[in-house]
Amino acid sequence: MFSSNKTACPICEKEFSNEEIEIHAEKCLFLNSSNEFVPKRGCEDSASKKSFFSSPKRHKSSNECNDSFASTSVTEKSNQEKKELENTKIPLAERMRPTSLQDFVGQQHILASNTVFRNLLEQQNIPSMIMWGPPGCGKTSLAHIIHKMCQAKHKVRFIKLSATLAGVNDVKEIVKVAKNEINLSKRHTVLFMDEIHRFNKLQQDIFLPHVESGIITLIGATTENPSFSLNSALLSRCRVFVLEKLGTSDISTLLSKAVNNLNIEIVDESSDNVKSNSRPTINKDSISWLSEICDGDARIALNSLQMAVESNEGKSLHITLDDIKEGIKRSHLLYDRKGEEHYNIISALHKSIRASDDNASLYWLARMLEGGEDPLFIARRLVRAASEDVGLVDPMALTLAVSAMQGCQLIGKPECDVLLAQVAVYLARTYKSQEVYHAYGKAKECVQNHKGPLPSVPLHLRNAPTRLMRELGYAKGYNMNHKDESGLTYMPEGLENISFFQ
Repeated sequence: MFSSNKTACPICEKEFSNEEIEIHAEKCLFLNSSNEFVPKRGCEDSASKKSFFSSPKRHKSSNECNDSFASTSVTEKSNQEKKELENTKIPLAERMRPTSLQDFVGQQHILASNTVFRNLLEQQNIPSMIMWGPPGCGKTSLAHIIHKMCQAKHKVRFIKLSATLAGVNDVKEIVKVAKNEINLSKRHTVLFMDEIHRFNKLQQDIFLPHVESGIITLIGATTENPSFSLNSALLSRCRVFVLEKLGTSDISTLLSKAVNNLNIEIVDESSDNVKSNSRPTINKDSISWLSEICDGDARIALNSLQMAVESNEGKSLHITLDDIKEGIKRSHLLYDRKGEEHYNIISALHKSIRASDDNASLYWLARMLEGGEDPLFIARRLVRAASEDVGLVDPMALTLAVSAMQGCQLIGKPECDVLLAQVAVYLARTYKSQEVYHAYGKAKECVQNHKGPLPSVPLHLRNAPTRLMRELGYAKGYNMNHKDESGLTYMPEGLENISFFQ
């Protein structure tokens, strides 16, 4: 029997006063909820809460409620959810997400047998980590697999957030609930933060004390170099796993699985020889072409396939290569002009010129221009290469590079591409000399590392525009002869015997 002035919680069946029951039940509902996402405040229906908690009578247990509900509406609800799922336009890339490590394709350098990353996942010993890799390489899919593992493990709760939508206050709320989870149910929280580099370095400090104390396990995903985009203190508390672009064979495997999922048959014949069939078909060559052109991005490959299938509905049962080409933008796949690849490729161009490889120089130049790089940025780097790597052995190189930069300003793109190509090939083919570059580096080092006050300019090298300065010895003995004939020294006192060119 329950006391008359108290009400039993419908979840845990503990008794509370009428003033406390609503607050307790709300917390109890949240702590026992199977939903892994953070609830939004203010979303509750106040009327429904009032009706649910206003009666002091004891409610049925959760098992009794489940039994009675299952007998009347499980089938109806299941059919309704299935119908809603069929009507929802879920991207193919999302539908094809793997649910286990066995289904995951690619990244064998970290997921092969006996690798550290795979052993940690199989043992369900998930550390705080940062997954760094290009778009479409499988970072979110790995997080999805970890989510499934957490669901199977009763004492682990998984929360997924994106730094593009969430803020510091959301993280604080998660940490607050995570502390309650540990204290009340010994349930640990794993927080997956997608695009974590969107948080600036001050905002990233919110993770530090809670990762270090073990309140949460942080899994961050980023396309940017963590060395530059993430807080060094946070990096020291997390393992960094580097994911690579997917290979052509990996993309082909994913596309083949997707085609089977869409109930499409892969054929070897050309579209002209494909017989009429009630089942849609696609050429094997089309899958191979898409695997090669998507630049290791599985999301683009799958979405392009989906676009081709949807655009072909009602027209033909055979999907051609032209159907796939129509919805794919090649320039998007080749170059990221704001990310790390921006610096990687300009470095490759400069070093190809330095090594006198005109063929490689043209290739890296084309990668940047076709990817939408600013021609003036390339032109400025070519001017630098003309002075740094060619130098005095061919003074015409610097003149040509500066002229090309001015030409880019005058005519703009796309016409300026041949100007840059001409300079890149000229710099690659001409003789190289870094004599001035290295000599200046030594002179700069001499100035920066000098101990004590820098030496004064010798009196004979100073101008003497006034009588007082002449009386003080300014310009005394100066002549315009060669250094070997003038009898003067031109280095400061104490540095007369230093040579930067030896």
